[in-house]
Amino acid sequence: MNIQEALDAVAADAAKGEMVFPSHTEIALRVQRTLDDPDCSTEQLSKLISAEPLLSARVVSIANSVAYNSSGRAITDVRNAVSRLGFKTLRTLATALVVRQMQGMSQSPEHRALASRLWEHTAHVAALARVIAKRVTRQDPEAAFFAGIVHEVGGFYLISRASNFPGIFEGDFELWHNEGEAQVGRAVLGALGVPENIVSAVETLWDGFLAMPPSSLGDTLLLADQLSPVESPLAELAGMSRKGMVVDLELLIDDELLSSILKDSAEEVASLIAALKS
Repeated sequence: MNIQEALDAVAADAAKGEMVFPSHTEIALRVQRTLDDPDCSTEQLSKLISAEPLLSARVVSIANSVAYNSSGRAITDVRNAVSRLGFKTLRTLATALVVRQMQGMSQSPEHRALASRLWEHTAHVAALARVIAKRVTRQDPEAAFFAGIVHEVGGFYLISRASNFPGIFEGDFELWHNEGEAQVGRAVLGALGVPENIVSAVETLWDGFLAMPPSSLGDTLLLADQLSPVESPLAELAGMSRKGMVVDLELLIDDELLSSILKDSAEEVASLIAALKS
């Protein structure tokens, strides 16, 4: 099966509401629905998160990262972690659980390795986006963090379903970046209930046009993606490596300012990446 046939099959599944997600997706969706309830309490949310060991461990880990623990006081329970992080970050972490578990759906070692590399890229972009939002574009850092987590969600879904499409990564993969990334990505983002402002930011990434100076949430995501030291393996497969674009960015943006920001925030970025990859 070629890439076009695979994309058409995924699109048809999405139209019928038959997309296949990890078994724990329902927990993430329940967290989202709880967060949408204006009467949602920290106690209620904590109990729900505690029912999912992987999510509760991730919530406590992120709460103790440098990015969210300026006091240096370690937290060991979910309730205090929920209070420290806030509802926006919890929505992001619930969705991150789904994205991360997609790599476990891959049937072959090669596909699992591809998904693992894609998650490493995702973790870098999400951490960088949060810092860039605070220091450069003045966007909501938590929205930028969320956008970074889901910006490759279509790729994760395709990898998780690769066993249904033999040879999909062995042929001409350029169509993925021309059409497939957006086609599959929109379907998965919609199925996961991702907010419209985040979807719009990811669409800016797909379009690939970075405004100068960067100011929007989409610009934040683009800048983080292009500055990430870890390339998307799907971009490499499609012959669309962005490595050469970083030099251009450094010429267009105050290089001294950018270097200073990345240096000053290195510990924060490293702590978020470590927590997301754990």
